[in-house]
Amino acid sequence: MRSASEIAAALRDAQGGVRIRGAGTRPWGRPVEAGAEISTAGLDRIVEHNVGDLTAVVQAGVTLARLREALAEHGQMLAVDAPGGGTIGGLVATADSGPLRHRYHAVRDLVLGVEVALADGTVARAGSKVIKNVAGYDLAKLFTGSYGTLGVITEVSLRLHPAARATATAVGRFDDARTLARAAAELAARPVEADALDVFWESGRGELLARFAGGTAAERARDAGLDEVATDDDALWERQRAAQRSAEGVVVRVSTTVSGLADALAAAPRAVGRAALGLLWVTVPDADGVLALRERLAPAPCVVLDGLPEGVDPWGELRPAELALMRSVKARFDPLGTCNPGRFVV
Repeated sequence: MRSASEIAAALRDAQGGVRIRGAGTRPWGRPVEAGAEISTAGLDRIVEHNVGDLTAVVQAGVTLARLREALAEHGQMLAVDAPGGGTIGGLVATADSGPLRHRYHAVRDLVLGVEVALADGTVARAGSKVIKNVAGYDLAKLFTGSYGTLGVITEVSLRLHPAARATATAVGRFDDARTLARAAAELAARPVEADALDVFWESGRGELLARFAGGTAAERARDAGLDEVATDDDALWERQRAAQRSAEGVVVRVSTTVSGLADALAAAPRAVGRAALGLLWVTVPDADGVLALRERLAPAPCVVLDGLPEGVDPWGELRPAELALMRSVKARFDPLGTCNPGRFVV
């Protein structure tokens, strides 16, 4: 399928539920309860790249690697460095992110508009080029992180940024989780314009990493006052991104606060994350590790991503008001449960 209208028609004519698939690199959530599948692979065009305006319009099946290569030719980037590659549609649908979230915010803040195919066979758009909107909803933010349960994202308008020409990273080392968290909070509160501010914790030892970009990157990294400065720092940040996935163990995304960072690190066998946002990817060995983490850090949401153990709900327990709101939104956009049935909590 190579158009939003074709996908919308397939959703309308589907007999039962449909599994929506991009590159398959982020198969998170509960297993989808559907036999039929719709792929966005045919939606593979970079529709527009407005170099002067720092914007692009991209179909959902375009891979991140291809988009990065096209933007780099003009010294620009999509400021999302989530690990795992995949497609633009999958990135937006799961709201995945990497260390650049510290400065450039979440994926939804970089999405200017979307085109979506809905289960009733219609196509809706929201954003700067409105053809049809759904009254009362910000579709760009609503569909970002919806895991394909409300409809199929077919096209995205994106805000771009200039690519960094040089980077340098200040590194501080710690052997106590609470000391690391306190140092991270203090640095986050200082008026420094870092591209990324991350923590790393494993086996009782940790690091605080602050990355700076531009011609004065090394000087600003030295001013951070940590233990050392690395100007050849790509490997450090590749490690940070890689630790958000796991070939062994279970990866749990913990959404806490800056003040809750110390408790989360102390509870984690291994963790990486955004120091100024209280967002961590924690690796635990098994189902018991997930349950212990949730009990210790409650009410912080602990969502299982990679390595979902049998018998563990990836989403955890939701408050009744949250569940009621999600059900009402689902009923508005997909009343028959066509799109990725079973994946999310409704």
